[in-house]
Amino acid sequence: MNVLGVTDLGLFVGAGLILNITPGADLLYITSRSAAQGKKAGVIAAFGIGTGCLVHVTAASFGLSMILVSSSLLFSLVKYLGAAYLIYLGIQTLVSLRKGDATPEKPDPETALAQIYRQAILINALNPKVALFFMALLPQFVSRDAAHPSLTFLFLGILFTVNGTMVNILMALFTSLLRSRFQRMALLPKLLKSLVGTLFVALGARLALSS
Repeated sequence: MNVLGVTDLGLFVGAGLILNITPGADLLYITSRSAAQGKKAGVIAAFGIGTGCLVHVTAASFGLSMILVSSSLLFSLVKYLGAAYLIYLGIQTLVSLRKGDATPEKPDPETALAQIYRQAILINALNPKVALFFMALLPQFVSRDAAHPSLTFLFLGILFTVNGTMVNILMALFTSLLRSRFQRMALLPKLLKSLVGTLFVALGARLALSS
């Protein structure tokens, strides 16, 4: 008897890991924070993305995501909010390049990390495609004879989030390692910031225009 009510667990884990390394707004934010501010910032961003995933997992487990997916109005509202937030982050990054080091006060390190964590949560939580992903993928791995399907759904979602967070932390550490190797290149931080800002604007526009 399958106590957990899960079918093809190995396939689920493998599919999840492949999806976790697919480039997107989440991975871009983690690697950009790690490249700009070091591994601690990247790891905090990874935990923030994981927290955002848990929001979707909880909502999906209790049927709230089904309401979002089935309502075109709600889906569009969340989609445009997410797109606007990505574009805002992109523009903010590009504007900071023009300011350079002229900013009189630098934020407290702990405050900066808390801000990174909040931004990462919003980037993930405001992406309706994540809700759509959970509603499309997870039910395929819930056994028909599961005693408590919602709990099985929750288990799979948490497992996906934990695995994804581990992958994201490794990406943050790898990016930080590259940062330490190339930090002598004076132009690299500005080039990276320009690229990240442009990509965030592009991702936001793509999300807004997606059906």
